[in-house]
Amino acid sequence: MQLPNPLDGIPRVSNIKILGVTVSSHLSVSEHVSSVIGRCAQKIHALRILRSHGLCNEAIHCFYKSVIIGQLLYAVSAWWGFTSAADCQRLQALLQRGIRSGLCSPVTPTLTELAESIDDALFQCIMHNPYHVMHHLLPAWCELT
Repeated sequence: MQLPNPLDGIPRVSNIKILGVTVSSHLSVSEHVSSVIGRCAQKIHALRILRSHGLCNEAIHCFYKSVIIGQLLYAVSAWWGFTSAADCQRLQALLQRGIRSGLCSPVTPTLTELAESIDDALFQCIMHNPYHVMHHLLPAWCELT
């Protein structure tokens, strides 16, 4: 497929960042995943320093869950479906390293389980709130439940 000629004054880009999520022209989120992993690695380094200065395990787990997992799951409903298997493995490996190093609670669900849980909660909100902006898009059978 040949792209149309570019317009004057408007550069052609191959990636776009929308509300903090980077998507490529091929609908890949690999660059976003790399960016998230890099930002999380910096925060994990800071957390390790705090642990070395005596921060208790409960506070470390709370920080990890709030900051690291929160960063991993930011806008996950928008981009999770576009992740490749390799991207999913990289994200899960980050979470596993946190569990192995004691920064994260060992009972933390996988990222796939967390993403599915968030999607389910979003769908329930849409389904049970007739004023939700997406409620009118539901098929008739959803309104019966």
